Amino acid sequence: MNQRLLHTPEGVRDIYGKEYARKLSIEQKLHSLIAGYGYEDIQTPTFEYFDVFSREIGTIPSKELYKFFDKEGNTLALRPDFTPSMARCAAKYFMEEKHPIRFVYQGNTFINTSNLQGKLKEVTQMGAELINDSSVEADGEIIALIVESLKAVGLKEFQVSIGMVEYFKGLCQEAGLDEETEMDLRACISGKNFFAAQELLMERNVSDPYREILLKVADLFNSMTSFEDAKRLVNNERSLSAIERLEKLDAVLKLYGVEKYVSYDLGMLSKYNYYTGVIFKAYTYGVGNAIITGGRYNTLLSRFGKDAPAVGFAIVIDDLMEALSRQQGPLPDIHEVKAMYYDADKDGDFARALKEAQMLRSNGQKVALLAKVDGEGKE
Repeated sequence: MNQRLLHTPEGVRDIYGKEYARKLSIEQKLHSLIAGYGYEDIQTPTFEYFDVFSREIGTIPSKELYKFFDKEGNTLALRPDFTPSMARCAAKYFMEEKHPIRFVYQGNTFINTSNLQGKLKEVTQMGAELINDSSVEADGEIIALIVESLKAVGLKEFQVSIGMVEYFKGLCQEAGLDEETEMDLRACISGKNFFAAQELLMERNVSDPYREILLKVADLFNSMTSFEDAKRLVNNERSLSAIERLEKLDAVLKLYGVEKYVSYDLGMLSKYNYYTGVIFKAYTYGVGNAIITGGRYNTLLSRFGKDAPAVGFAIVIDDLMEALSRQQGPLPDIHEVKAMYYDADKDGDFARALKEAQMLRSNGQKVALLAKVDGEGKE
C-alpha cells in the first residue's frame, strides 16, 4: 500500500477526539458571545473567483493563493482571508442598506506558505464585521468584543496592540513618497526589518529629516504621551487626524473597561493593504503569531460597487487553542462517552439499554450503545 495515502500534506492535519470536541466547544462559546452583540451568521463559499483576492483588492500575494480552474476556464482561488468575501456579500445583498450591518462567520482559510515557515496552511477562523458604520464607537465595539471573546474562553494573559495606518500614510504623503516606495517601506516596517527600511529610504533618496521620522515611527507606542510625541513629528492634517482618532478610541475603550488589555503601536502595519485606518493584533505568550488580527477598511467595499465603511476582526482558532494549551488555562469540560452495553442474545435487554441511554442523553450525557462481545460490559 502507498504509505502517502495515510498521511496528510505538509501544513494540514487531522483533528479528532477530545481535541476536536474542545475546538467545537471554544467555537460555540465565541459564537454565542459575538452573536450576543447583534452579529448575524453568514456563510460564504470556500472558493471564489480569483479577482476577489487579487492584488488590487489588497489581500495576500498571488503566489500564496491556492489557484485552480473550473471547466469553463475561470481562475478560482481557495479563500485566504474572509474579509474580501464579506465585502462582496455586503455589496451584493445589501447594496442599498444604510444602517449598520453586523456579520459573524466561521470557516477555514487556506494560504500556500513555504513548508520552511512551519505554519499551518489551513486554519479555522471566526470573525465579525461591522459594515456601514464609520464611527470611533464602532472601532471600540470591535476591540471590546475581541477582549471579551478571549476572556470568555479562559485566556487571561493577552494584549491587543492597536496601530493606525492613516498616520503612516499621511507621513509618507508629507515626505513625498511615491506609491511603490510607500508599499515597500510598509512591508519592511510591518516585518520589523528596520535595517531594510533604512536602506530602502536611502536608495530612494528620501530626504534626511523624513528618513529619520519614518524610521522613528516604529518606536511610538504604549502610552498616551506617545500620542503627543506623534503629533509633534508631523505637519500634515491626515496624520494629526489619525492621532486624534486614536485618542477618541482610547476614551471609548475606557468606557468599555478594557483599557488594561490595550496598547498602542504606530509602527504596527498590516500585510493586508485594504486597511485604511485603525488596525489591531492580539498577542499572548506561548504563540508567536497574532491570534487575532483586524482593522478598518473603508474603501474595500467600493471595489465591489458599494461605497461603505467597515471594521472587523478574525480569530485564528488553531492558534487560540495552542495558547490555551500552553498556558494550561481552563479548557472546556468535555464529557466522557459512557458505554452502555446490552446482550443481543437476551430478550428485552436492548430495549432496557436503549431506555436507559435515552434518559441519560436527555440529561446531557454522551452514551454509545454497544453489544456485548466476549464478556465486554461486565460490571
